[in-house]
Amino acid sequence: MNALPLAHALNAALRAEMSSDDRVIVIGEDVGALGGVFRVTDGLQSQFGHSRVVDAPLGEAGIVGSAIGIAMAGYRPVCEIQFDGFVFPAMNQITTQLAKYRHRSEGKVSLPVVIRIPVGGGIGAIEHHSESPETYFAHTPGIKVVCPSTPQDAYDLLRLSIRSDDPIVFLEPKHSYWLKGDVDADGVSLPLDASLVLRTGSDLTLVTYGALVPTALKAAEISAAEGRSIEVIDLRSLSPLDTKTLVSSVKQTGRMIVVHEASRTLGLGAEIAARVQDQAFYYLQSPVLRVTGYDTPYPPSRLERDWLPNLDRILDAIDQSFEY
Repeated sequence: MNALPLAHALNAALRAEMSSDDRVIVIGEDVGALGGVFRVTDGLQSQFGHSRVVDAPLGEAGIVGSAIGIAMAGYRPVCEIQFDGFVFPAMNQITTQLAKYRHRSEGKVSLPVVIRIPVGGGIGAIEHHSESPETYFAHTPGIKVVCPSTPQDAYDLLRLSIRSDDPIVFLEPKHSYWLKGDVDADGVSLPLDASLVLRTGSDLTLVTYGALVPTALKAAEISAAEGRSIEVIDLRSLSPLDTKTLVSSVKQTGRMIVVHEASRTLGLGAEIAARVQDQAFYYLQSPVLRVTGYDTPYPPSRLERDWLPNLDRILDAIDQSFEY
């Protein structure tokens, strides 16, 4: 077991899958000699060669379109989209081709494509470099969407994603790239579509994913000092959602708050709230609340600390939930 930053855990996962399966190919902008903007692919081209770690032109539609063709030929491509805001030129390929082809062919053709996307804010970046586009993909049938919060989960989820025959959008919280944690390469991982209860509690369920997981755990710790027992759930899989775990938790606690960086309207918090009230309405002691980004374009970097959900906003929501 080694302590690794999340970015290095992703690199280790790619290296392991490329070593065990010659069909795994990495393609993206600057993934070769540079090793990627966040160095996730560092050293892979020197080990596996230019034919398996391919520096692509600056064209996301071409990257994903090429990956679709490569997958149809029997390979397992892993695409890197350099920043979250750069994925939109490839939306046609993702939503009208990648998501549909397995169904269109009645299961005869699989498209085992992984699209890695650094997401979220907190790094002081310029416009188009701090987006949270998860809802677009979670809303698209035929695509699975996952998001790790720890180096161990990054390692496990990426290896599982590469092995999957379904197309997967793999969201990497860039604010967490240098978060360190133990990584056991030989451990038993959770299934790809399972959420994880990080902290058990009896009074309120706090649900989040990605870079906000440490903040949620801190909120639970502070609440414990005030006599409130908070259960914290890391979604891990955004599509499909592990509804069973969410509903089971809220049946025990009676309260739920969902936290995410993406804008509020039609975000994952809304879908989770709808499912919980559908399946656990009579267990709820207060409405399902949301702590989210605002319904505006992502702000300039000097304002992002006021835009992103933070510890104070989560604690205020906890107080609000207990007022009912």
